[in-house]
Parts: sequence; structure tokens; C-alpha cells
Amino acid sequence: MTAKAESRTPWSYVPTTYFAEGLPYVLVNSLAVIIYKKMDVSNTLIAFWTSWLYLPWVIKMFWGPLVDMYSTKRRWVVTTQFVMAAAIAGCGFALTTGHFLAFTMVLFMATAFLSATHDIAVDGFYMLSMSEEKQAFFVGIRAFFYRLAMLFSSGALVVWAGWLETRTGSVPMSWQITLLAAAGILALLALYHKLFLPYPSVDAPAAKTSDWGEFFRVFAAYFRLEGIGMGIAFILLYRFGEAMLLKLAAPFLLDNVEAGGMALTTAQFGMVYGTVGLVCLIVGSVLGGVIISRYGLRRTIWPLAFLLNAPDLFYVYMSYNTDLPLSFVYGLVALEQFGFGLGTTAFMFFLIQLTGEKYKTAHFAISTGIMALGMMLPGFVSGKLQALVGYPKFFIIVCAATIPGMLLIPFLNIKDGTAKA
Repeated sequence: MTAKAESRTPWSYVPTTYFAEGLPYVLVNSLAVIIYKKMDVSNTLIAFWTSWLYLPWVIKMFWGPLVDMYSTKRRWVVTTQFVMAAAIAGCGFALTTGHFLAFTMVLFMATAFLSATHDIAVDGFYMLSMSEEKQAFFVGIRAFFYRLAMLFSSGALVVWAGWLETRTGSVPMSWQITLLAAAGILALLALYHKLFLPYPSVDAPAAKTSDWGEFFRVFAAYFRLEGIGMGIAFILLYRFGEAMLLKLAAPFLLDNVEAGGMALTTAQFGMVYGTVGLVCLIVGSVLGGVIISRYGLRRTIWPLAFLLNAPDLFYVYMSYNTDLPLSFVYGLVALEQFGFGLGTTAFMFFLIQLTGEKYKTAHFAISTGIMALGMMLPGFVSGKLQALVGYPKFFIIVCAATIPGMLLIPFLNIKDGTAKA
């Protein structure tokens, strides 16, 4: 190993590793919703079954210590990327079978478990490969490329799938080709990272113990962190309304007017999120990192959280006005994505702060697992709730669900010192 390989600039791997982190996450938790909607699966079934795909991120805290104890973060990153590429390709082939829902759910779940493990490794590699000051600076950059992967998946890939749908006349074939393309991209990223990821000297397996004492000490240390009780409550509630919205936003925009939706085509849906939404989310993510690094998280988290949640009101407005011009829908989604970038960047930096010095990787995995539980539970009922009350009342309930998390912010233990670059 050369000195150059050990100390490459974060610009050479932070963008690509976080794009690779976002791509499979969006495929299983967002793109699957769109695919099943286009395959005529009901909203109730879509919301219920795809909510199970959050499960690996809920329970990944239990194998987070294993990623610390076995092998290096670098090796975990590369290996999981290669295997995920194969699983996503399998999903594409399964779409044209007679039992596509069962087969794709199994493969999406396998991808989800691999993706959750990959997240642990990437986040740990991020913290081990650079100083705390650089971590603060790159928090906006990592959020940007993670969101870029989200927008690429739910934007560019969806537009392409819509174009293929028109050309081939087959929904299953159009999504099969799209998933195979996504698998190819992830395989190329895996190859790049195998060749070019640095080798930090501190990236080494933690000490193993035959009685698993270290495993339990990780959890004990987490629950002894200052202010952890209020922190856990905040993690569970901060994205509660967003979790309900995410499961039904795509079905709402794709549903026909008779069903209360906006009647967008597949390509139009992709363009809304992949053009205007992309630009605004990029600006929001980067600006969020700059604001936090300059003013500190304590002073900025509440206004950034408000800017995350307030745009949910736009969905209430659209649900009462389903005949809006497409350009107006673009504008509302653009503002919603801008706020999403700002608010989520603040939230992720709070999770980075909520770690002990000795077990940063495992503690971050525990926090994100609790966050996933807060996303999973409301997802189970969102489809049934929407079917019972309709889109307008459902989105009003979503807005109300954002309030409790914001009310907890004044009681959090937030360290401003680590937020400044």
C-alpha cells in the first residue's frame, strides 16, 4: 500500500460511496412503490408490503457491531456493492414472471439487507477516513450525492422506464431493462471502489471476544450517552409524517383523477423529480451543510426542520386541486424538495453527533436503525388510512404528524462545537 492510496482526498470517494449508498436504498424503498403501482398493485398492498423493506434498517443495529469486529469497512463496502448488483438484476428478471410480487419482494428484501449492511460500512468508513472538521464540511456533500442517487433513481430511471414503456408497450419489460441498467451502474461503482478507495490506517477490525462482551458493551455505551432518551424520541418522531407521505406521494401523483390523483404519466412523474426537483434538492442539501458548518446545529436545526415539514402542505393543496397545470405541480415539488434537502441534512448531522468516541460506526448504525423503525411503522397503515379517508384528509393527517418531532427540538442535547468547519 502506498502513502497516496492511504490518504486520497475525500472528493475522490465521498461522492461515489454515498451515491452507491443511496441507489439501492431508493430502489427498494421508493422505486419498488412506483413499479408495483404501474403493475396495478393496490395502494393498500403497496404500502403494507413495501414497508417491510425498511426492516433491515431497523434491525441493522444488531449486526452493526459485527461490521466493526470482522474485516475492514473498505472490504464490506466493495463486497456488498457487488452482491447488491446481482440481486437487483435478479429483480429485473423476476418482473416478467407470473408471481412477480412474491419473487421481487424476496429479492428486494435481500437487496435491503445488503444495503443496510453497506450503509453501516460506508458511514463508518466516512468517519474513520477523515477528521471531524472535514466530516462537518462534507456532510452537505455526502447528503447531496445521496440525494442525487435518490433523484437519479426516482427521476432519470423513471423517465427512461416511461420512455421504454411507450416504445415497447410492456410495463414489465420496461422496468426489467431499467433495473438491469441500475444493477450495471452499481457493479461499475463496486469496481471503482475496489480499485480506488483509500486504505485508512485506522480501518481495522475491532477486537473480538469469545463471550460477545464487546457486542453488548456497544449497546450499553449507546444507551448511556448524554440525553439519549430524548434523542431516541426525536429520531422516532422527526420523520413520522414524512414516512406516511413517502409511501403515498408516488401513487397520488400517478393515480388517475377519478381515484383522486394527479394523473401524471410515468415519464412526467420522473421529470417532476428528476429535473426541477433535482436542482432544488441539490441546492437545499449543500446549503444545509454550509449553514450548519457556519452557524452550528443548535441554532439551525429548528428552522431547517420546519422547512422540511412545512412543504407537506403542498400535497394537501394539490389533493384538493387535481386539475393544476403541470408547471404549477413542478413548482410545488421543487419547493418541497428544497426543504427536504435542508431538513434532512440537519437531521443526519444530529445522528453523527449522537455517537460515542469509541464506537462511532456501531452507534450511528443504532441511531439509523431507530430512524428506520420510525419510517416503517407509519408505512404499514398509510395505505389503508388513505383508502379509508381519501387523499385530501390523508395529507392533512400527514401534516399533523410532523408536529411532535419538531416540538422535541428544544430538549435535545446538541453540541455546536463539532458542527463548525
